[in-house]
Amino acid sequence: MEQSEQKHTTPVSLLVDAILVILFFVFMFGVLQKHVPSNDPHMIKLWGALAAACMSGVFWLAWQMFKQVFRAQRAAKK
Repeated sequence: MEQSEQKHTTPVSLLVDAILVILFFVFMFGVLQKHVPSNDPHMIKLWGALAAACMSGVFWLAWQMFKQVFRAQRAAKK
């Protein structure tokens, strides 16, 4: 069983990944700001951004796993 050396990372895929993660970060930042228990606007932005950054990292990992599984399923059908 020989595996082909196929490059899966392209500049377009990196751009799509970056755009999706940035959009997810912005969305989660907006949602999480409302849930920070503080009256200080700087603290609200800080903790909203830190929480959104952690969640964006998890989103990025999930997106990468989704792409790999989808690619493997497509290859198995061929």
